[in-house]
Amino acid sequence: MPTSNNYFHLHLVSDSTGETLITVARAVAAQYANVTPVEHVYPLVRSQKQLDRVLDEIEEAPGIVLFTLLEKDLVARLEDKCKQINVPSLSIIGPVMQLFEAYLGAATTGRVGAQHVLNAEYFKRIDALNYTMIHDDGQHVEGLDEADVVLVGVSRTSKTPTSIYLANRGIRTANVPLVPGIPVPAQLETLTRPLVVSLHATPERLIQIRQNRLLSMGAESSSGSDSYTDKQSVTEEVAFARKLSAKHDWPLLDVTRRSIEETAAAIMKLYSDRQRNRPSE
Repeated sequence: MPTSNNYFHLHLVSDSTGETLITVARAVAAQYANVTPVEHVYPLVRSQKQLDRVLDEIEEAPGIVLFTLLEKDLVARLEDKCKQINVPSLSIIGPVMQLFEAYLGAATTGRVGAQHVLNAEYFKRIDALNYTMIHDDGQHVEGLDEADVVLVGVSRTSKTPTSIYLANRGIRTANVPLVPGIPVPAQLETLTRPLVVSLHATPERLIQIRQNRLLSMGAESSSGSDSYTDKQSVTEEVAFARKLSAKHDWPLLDVTRRSIEETAAAIMKLYSDRQRNRPSE
């Protein structure tokens, strides 16, 4: 049960990287605004000795236990311990695997970390990440035509984190800032192959994010920062970006109330639709 301080311990036990567990746990925890999970993440738990440390920590700080273990002996021991100390436990992939097994009529391979094998898809993601890091924030515009997606937008419209998220999905993504008074790179205006998406947000939201950014950097008020957060200036920036996007027929995506994941999902749908409707070369 949560304590009087409205927190609870959340133990995430994985025989691989733990990414699946973390994603699922945080998605569910986000639905409970009044309680905060204290995460204990245990990746690469593949032996009884490694599990010993996990069980000791669970007993020391009881809470919800979620796991993605495939080794039956480890699963049995973890579940037995949880029952013994009266804490809830659940296999995140167990029910899904049972469903697959029933439908396909075949047993699983039981291969730990099978989703992380070094296949073509893996190297595609690595290539996309390398490309995206090199072409972040308007760098190396001469290579924009090699992108799958190019994101444009004024400052603080989440271009970089969205680009990295897309790259993790194997989509080569570049991003270019739109700044009033600074010419847009000619390479950007002549693109035909990549999907160019314009990210925008309300002036009020941008000002809030920019003010927080300045505070986190310890920046003092100056004429430059005043312009950066001045409502009239920001409104003009947004209008400039929207006008430019309309001129080039770039799809507009409002990120005011969207998380990075939601923004990326919308872009991936645009990209998928474009690829599906593009004539075969």
